[in-house]
Amino acid sequence: MHKIISVWMVLIACLCFSCQQKKTYKKPTVEIETNFGNIIVELYPEKAPKTVAAFLSYVDSGYYKGGSFYRVLKAEDQPSSSFKSDLIQGGIWQTKNKLQVGLPGIPLETTKETGLLHKDGTFSLARIGPNSGNTEFFILIGNTAAKAYDYGGDASSDGQGFADFGQVIEGMNIVKQIHLQPDDETNFTPPIVIKNVVRL
Repeated sequence: MHKIISVWMVLIACLCFSCQQKKTYKKPTVEIETNFGNIIVELYPEKAPKTVAAFLSYVDSGYYKGGSFYRVLKAEDQPSSSFKSDLIQGGIWQTKNKLQVGLPGIPLETTKETGLLHKDGTFSLARIGPNSGNTEFFILIGNTAAKAYDYGGDASSDGQGFADFGQVIEGMNIVKQIHLQPDDETNFTPPIVIKNVVRL
C-alpha cells in the first residue's frame, strides 16, 4: 500500500514539475495578450535585425501595455478595383501616441533584402513613408494578397513593401476572432485592447 502511495506521489510531483516548466523557443518570441486570448509570435533577428531590435526595445520598455488593435482590413469591404487583403493592425498609436514622439523611424528592411515573404500569419512593421515605421505592426490573414506587401507590391505607394520580421506560431485562431469584431470602415469599434506584449 505504501509503495502504491509513493508511486502516485512521484507521478503527481512529476506532473506538477512539468506544468511549471516554461516552454522554450529557439528564436526570440513574444506573446501578445488580449481579452480574446494570446497570440505568440516568433521573430527573425537574423533576417531583419534592425526591425527586431527596435521592436524588442519597445516590448522591454513596456510601450505595448495598454495598447490596442485599432485598424482592420476585410476583403469584402474593399473596392473591387483594389487588391483584397485581410489584416489586423495594432500598437500604441491610438492609446499612447505620445510615446512615439521623438522615436526614430526604423530603416526599412525590405523583403528583397531579407528574403522573407508575406504570407498567412506574417508579423510585419506598419509604415506610412520611407523608413517611417516604429511601434506599429500588422498581422496578415490568408495568402490571397500577401505578395502585395512584399518589395515591388501594390500595398505601398513607393513599391518598397513592408518589413516582414516575424510569424504567428500560436494563436491564429485568436487573430481571426479579432478580425471578425465590429468595425467602421477600417477601424475596430471599439478597439481591441492589447493588455501587454511580453518576451517568452
